[in-house]
This record gives sequence, C-alpha cells and structure tokens, in this order.
Amino acid sequence: MKTLLLLHGAIGAQDQLLPLKELLSAQYNVHTLSFSGHGGNAFTEGDFSIARFSVDVLNYLNDNGIAQCDVFGYSMGGYVAMYLAKQQPERVGRIITLATKFHWDEPTAQKECGMLDADKIEAKVPAFAAALAKRHAPNNWKEVLNHTKDMLMAMGKDNPLKVEDYQTITNPSLIMLGDRDKMITLEETLAVYKALPNAQMAMLPDTQHPIEQVDAQHLAYMIQRFAG
Repeated sequence: MKTLLLLHGAIGAQDQLLPLKELLSAQYNVHTLSFSGHGGNAFTEGDFSIARFSVDVLNYLNDNGIAQCDVFGYSMGGYVAMYLAKQQPERVGRIITLATKFHWDEPTAQKECGMLDADKIEAKVPAFAAALAKRHAPNNWKEVLNHTKDMLMAMGKDNPLKVEDYQTITNPSLIMLGDRDKMITLEETLAVYKALPNAQMAMLPDTQHPIEQVDAQHLAYMIQRFAG
C-alpha cells in the first residue's frame, strides 16, 4: 500500500483533512500532521516559514520511518510540498496541490495579510474566530495569525520558490485549482504548471478556496486517479 501524506494550509491544522483521509484510507497508508505552532503544536524558535514547515515534514517522515511518500498539499501545504521536492526530491514521490498560491510579491502579501486581522475576524465572523481558537488551543489563535502575517510579508519580499526553481522539480505533479477560488489566480497556477517538467493540471468545478467547501469525494477521486 502506497504512503500518502496530507498537508494543511495556512492557519489550518490536520483536523481539516480528516474527511479526506477517511476517503483515501482504504487505498493508501494516509498520514497527516500539523505544522509547528498549528493545531496546538508548540511554536518553534523564530518566525513561521516555508523552510521551517518543510523541516516539520522531514522530521515526521524520519520519526515514522518513511523513506519516501506521495504528498497532497492544500494551499500553503502544496507550497511546502514543492519546496521539499526542490530541497530533497528523494523524499517525495508524486505531488498533488490544490489552491496553492505560488506568486508572492509585496502587494500580494499585504493583501493577504489584510484578511488575517484578528480583531476584524472576531468582530465580523465570530464563528470563524471561535473555530480558530478551538483548532489551535492551547496556543493563542491571534498569535498564529500574527506569525503567519510575518511569514507572508517575508515571502512577499523574497519568494522562496521562483519560476526557475519549478523547472528543476521533476516529480510527477498534479496542480489543481477551484474554478471559484477568489484567492488564487489562474495565471499563477498556469505559470507553475508550465514550468514544471512533469506536470498535469486540473480545474475543480464549483469549488471555492476554503477546504471545508471542497467536494471531498471528488478531490479523493482526483488524487486516486493521479497517484494510482
């Protein structure tokens, strides 16, 4: 049975991927993890970063005796998967991403950070604030947001993966985007798809950005179809 690792997005945690894990568990040995500072995990020294989260993945693989595995990454999780494939391609098999923001510059980072204002979230969408508080307890969810904003601003100043980096990632890859995703552009998704030497691309119908609004059964089908 093949091993498949599922990676969550920014300000998320592994619990969001449990429905997908259940759908895939009959065909794969499915693993999930929460990145440092997420899902109640301790904050590591220094700010959040893609490099730090890729180390989290490597540590998890080593601790569980996994030499190599396929990886599905939602949103930021897809970026982490690509970064790890760039740094240590032998640890990653096939890569599947959904709703991953690949293009980063300062205006983009500022726009994304504007949606991570904890006070506004608490005032306008208290149910989401409560969900974040529960997801990251005992950590302060507002601290998770602040660390995430610092990370995004750093990415805006120096995107960890440039277009030319994707040209060197030879892992078979499936790059997916929801047709109703308002956070990720078709242009940035196409740019990475075209740069990758061994990639396929898919558009999920009637699909917005939040993972909770993705049709888990259809997503599982797409993963199974590609990963085999």
